[in-house]
Amino acid sequence: MEWIDSGYILGVRRHGESSVILETMTRDHGRHLGMVRGGRSRTLQPVLQPGNEVQLTWRARIEGHLGHFAVEGLTLHAARFLSSRQALFAMTHVAALVRLLPERDPHPGLHEALGHLVEVLGEPDLAPALIARFELEILSDLGFGLDLAACAVTGRQDDLIYVSPKSGRAVCREAGAPWHDRLLRLPAFLRGEEGMPEAGDIADALRLTQYFLERDVFAPRGLAMPEGRRVLLESLVAAEEKG
Repeated sequence: MEWIDSGYILGVRRHGESSVILETMTRDHGRHLGMVRGGRSRTLQPVLQPGNEVQLTWRARIEGHLGHFAVEGLTLHAARFLSSRQALFAMTHVAALVRLLPERDPHPGLHEALGHLVEVLGEPDLAPALIARFELEILSDLGFGLDLAACAVTGRQDDLIYVSPKSGRAVCREAGAPWHDRLLRLPAFLRGEEGMPEAGDIADALRLTQYFLERDVFAPRGLAMPEGRRVLLESLVAAEEKG
């Protein structure tokens, strides 16, 4: 069997003396693993870095086998953020999120969103907001999507500033006022409203997605949130306090 696809590298692990097991998020074949012979060579190591976009040729005798990848670099995004501690933590976190998806299950929307994200991981003014949006997409693709279209109480589609932690549905300002201390904040940019979000808005967005990721995704699997996610949120909270 053989196919050719493009993908983003999530990680590698050693296999034998010179090979690696490569994990990627591909456009048409979802999260996919395969062996790369000579993957620890000086030629391939710069290519096989998390975040890089590559072209993959996968071959295996039968579909259920691990198979082998032939890899060609397309866009080596990792070179732009290897010097940024925050970008490295963010890439580690994003890869951990993608690993929650079933292997070989196509998610073209997430593949596209991942592409937009890795392009800006080295830009601290842009990346955190895209990470929050990416987490919303992960929740949706895993079957735990939030309903942010209308107020759960009144049906209104405007002035939505809260999310119910119980139902995952939006709540408008008027309906949520009596219980504002029990509700999660809903930043406008998560609903697609225009404008550059401030550090406080992004921190609220990450608190929102973290609540549902922990409750619905990580905790049921006996997993903790990735360390990179904690570092990212702490940096935003610090920026919010300075502001």
